[in-house]
Amino acid sequence: MKERACTATAMSMASRLVLAALAAACAGTAQAEPVDLQLILAADVSISVDDSEFRLQREGYAAAITDPKILAAIRNGARHAIALCVVEWSGASAQRVVVDWIVIRDETSAASAAETLRTAPRAFAGATAIGAAIDFAMQQFERSGHQSTRRVIDISGDGDNNNGRPVEYARNDAIAASVTINGLAIVNEHPAHGFIGHTQPVGGIGEYYRTRVIGGHGSFVLAIDGFDGFTQAMTRKLETEIAATGSIPRLTGGIRPDRFLP
Repeated sequence: MKERACTATAMSMASRLVLAALAAACAGTAQAEPVDLQLILAADVSISVDDSEFRLQREGYAAAITDPKILAAIRNGARHAIALCVVEWSGASAQRVVVDWIVIRDETSAASAAETLRTAPRAFAGATAIGAAIDFAMQQFERSGHQSTRRVIDISGDGDNNNGRPVEYARNDAIAASVTINGLAIVNEHPAHGFIGHTQPVGGIGEYYRTRVIGGHGSFVLAIDGFDGFTQAMTRKLETEIAATGSIPRLTGGIRPDRFLP
């Protein structure tokens, strides 16, 4: 009798734990904030990106996020808000969240994200593992705490994948999960010694991104001549992604749009 009582008590406790776990899961789902878009900006900070280019890239992201055209595109959405996460990446085991998930809906929230971007230190300067960067970005969606009909990874970089998992495998897994990957391919005309094959693969870095990196519904890649045009390109790129117009951004001044439909 005593043994049966102990067993019954244990089963009762186990049932309560299961119910508690289910309740917590349901509560988490119920609290998930709906937004128009979950967007991850994934920036290449490998060794081929020197310090001045790194600063141009960081400032470009900060300026684009706070641009009035971007805020207008956000306000025009059904939810009037997007969820943003910014990560930086280098080698296979070198990824970091720079701006954790934040809801952007107005100037204040955009300025907060931009300030973090402008002040956070650089963490990496190693190899270029684009596949690992995509895998890391996918993990961030799992903990975003938001709901949306669209999820986009926006990757910028100046070189091909030379470390870690093949980028095509990671891209295909992301597409299978209904995630779109867009690209901003940066043509580095003056790479450091020993990096010319990395930054200028056969066909060019834009073609490399078009055929091996981007994919999913409405995906596209922009190729720009150097980091000086990063702000303009990223602003127009974000405007297209947030508005989901399905049209190629119209850009000038050393910016070459290309499009890939899966």
